[in-house]
Amino acid sequence: MEFPVRCFTCGKVLGHLWDKYKEGVASGTDPQEVLNELGLERYCCRRMFVGHVELNEEVLSYIRE
Repeated sequence: MEFPVRCFTCGKVLGHLWDKYKEGVASGTDPQEVLNELGLERYCCRRMFVGHVELNEEVLSYIRE
């Protein structure tokens, strides 16, 4: 599914940081370092990134049939 726009707990806007996080992790940087560079200090916001699973392609395969 799509990445949430806001943190579920504190309400901070996070949606604009998802692409930067994905690029940083894909380049081989440790996720902890990427989150620090993005300025995410609260653990509730950090878990939004670490716990997110992209299911777009899997869900779309059922819709296309």
